[in-house]
Formats: sequence, C-alpha cells, structure tokens
Amino acid sequence: MTNPETDKQQRHKKRMQARKEIVDSGVAKALEERGIVIVYTGDGKGKTTAAVGTVTRALGYGYKVVVGQFIKGVWECGEKNLLGQLPADKYPLQWHEMGTDFTWETQDFEADKAAALALWGKLKVALADDSVYLVVMDELTYALNYKWLDKAEVVDAIKNRPFEQSVIITGRGAKQYLLDAADTVTEMKSVKHAFENGVSARKGIEW
Repeated sequence: MTNPETDKQQRHKKRMQARKEIVDSGVAKALEERGIVIVYTGDGKGKTTAAVGTVTRALGYGYKVVVGQFIKGVWECGEKNLLGQLPADKYPLQWHEMGTDFTWETQDFEADKAAALALWGKLKVALADDSVYLVVMDELTYALNYKWLDKAEVVDAIKNRPFEQSVIITGRGAKQYLLDAADTVTEMKSVKHAFENGVSARKGIEW
C-alpha cells in the first residue's frame, strides 16, 4: 500500500527538480554582464514605485544614482523625503525635478518644454558619466509624447551610455521606439483603481 504523504512529497520533489533544471539552464545562458534599459509603462499604478524600489536597491550597494522626474515636481514626494536624508557619502543620490505641475494644469507648452529641456540637460550629463550606475527618467514618456524633447537625441544618449550603466524609464504610452531600445519591458495593467470610485489620492500611499 502506498503512503499518500510519501507520494505527495515525491511528486513535489519531481516538480521542483524539473523547475530547478529550467532555472539553472537559464542562469547558465545569462553570461553577459552589462547595464540594461528597463521600461515601466501601462495605465496601472506602480511604475514610479517600481523604479524607486530599484533606486533603493542600487543605493544599498553604494552605487551612484541619478533620478529625474518629468511632470512631477510641485507635489511633495515621500520617497524623496526619505532618500534625501541618507548620508551622501554612503548613498550617492542626485534627485532632480522638472519643477512644474502637470501639463494639463500649467497649460503652457513653452514653459513646460523649457523646464523639460533643463531637466534633460542634467540627465544627459548623467547618461555620459561612467560613475553613475543607474539613471531613472520618471515620466519620460510624457516629455517625449508631448514633443518637449527630441526622441532621436534621447534614444541616442541611452544607446551610447557607459557600458555598465542601467536606465529606467517610466510613464504611460511608451512608444515602440522606446520598447525597442529596452532590454526589459513591464506593462502595468489597471484592473481597479480607488480614484475611479471617488477615493482621493492618499499621502504616503500615492505620493
């Protein structure tokens, strides 16, 4: 007579062994060491949150990180409040903002474009600096889709960045040319959002 528990354990072991072989095979093939480009897009919540999570990960190893936030800049930012308190000698972080409100609030194309170009100037310097391990361009898709920035210049700077440097781009509506330039693309899908049911954005949760 067979033992149900023993059979269960053997089946589990067999499944996990098969899984291990798949994982080990993938690890064995992933031998290239270089920086990567990650795009977080889609209409779901969590794009900036994912990017900032990676910022904390890189800082945790003492790597130099540069963050540039398009669109955002007049709202308080909980992540910046916390990370800005870290000792710069141990956690080298530069955090730049466009410094204007959402474009549908400002309704001033030229002012928004000028602010975006000023921020891009700082990020372009970072993209050419081999001491910078990670560059985050939060809501870059808006700056490109609104034509504040030249897409060819942006893509060229990303492609010609230092070999070890990684880049994270966030924002809705990432065009195909950004997806083509990326190594990893994640699309956040919105299934339900509290705001759609009349719940206001909550401090410490949404920003």
